[in-house]
Amino acid sequence: MLRCMPCVWRGEKARGATAYVTLEPCSHHGRTPPCCEALIAAGVSRVVAAMQDPNPQVAGRGLYRLQQEGIDVSHGLMMQDAEAINKGFLKRMRTGFPYIQLKLGASLDGRTAMANGESQWITSPQARRDVQHLRAQSHAILTSSETVLADDPAMTVRWNELNADTQALYPQENLRQPLRIVIDSQNRVTPEHRIVQQPGETWIARTKEDSRDWPESVRSIMVPEHNGHLDLVVLMMLLGKQQVNSIWVEAGPDAGRRTAPGRSGR
Repeated sequence: MLRCMPCVWRGEKARGATAYVTLEPCSHHGRTPPCCEALIAAGVSRVVAAMQDPNPQVAGRGLYRLQQEGIDVSHGLMMQDAEAINKGFLKRMRTGFPYIQLKLGASLDGRTAMANGESQWITSPQARRDVQHLRAQSHAILTSSETVLADDPAMTVRWNELNADTQALYPQENLRQPLRIVIDSQNRVTPEHRIVQQPGETWIARTKEDSRDWPESVRSIMVPEHNGHLDLVVLMMLLGKQQVNSIWVEAGPDAGRRTAPGRSGR
């Protein structure tokens, strides 16, 4: 919706048109001006919204505002499709928690690594391309200090590994790197690890303060403990309050099992 606003604002091209949107246009000032006012200014005669916005700040007010200006409005067309592409936002609005997806590669006999713990590729090139696509779709990528210490990953989207369709939609120069989140209750991750040196932000969830010098792009989130571990439910609640809509978890089988039990989407 917001991507189309510049073209709506220009000239008379939208006057008398029907606007089809996946979510009810907002009527309040947030990070951007209200979408409603842009549609009104553009002179559209009809707005078809796939669904109402569950955000309490909107919740029907956007459609009502359009009706006040004599614009014909309706909603419900292709609502299930709209729900599918807005899973993260809708989950956060309805529950306060982000939409969580867990990534775990396993062999047919249920193994995730060699018997000695050594990590090996067990996923196909197509599966690895799928991982890059799902990373790119996510608001944030979450991992554990164990994974950082073992593999020193960057946890970024690798554009050259995306499929051709995704590359066509998102040119490399426009690639957005998801927020990176590391669970590190013992402060074992260091400023030298690759994950904190990549473009974009890295948030480190901690149970105790860390006084080392970190890049400006690194932020600490203090989280209480529960049963001897960083409380993941509290962490997810805090991330929801920070408007994190969706989280892609790559943290090994143990951390994956503990990531807010019962709250993962898939």
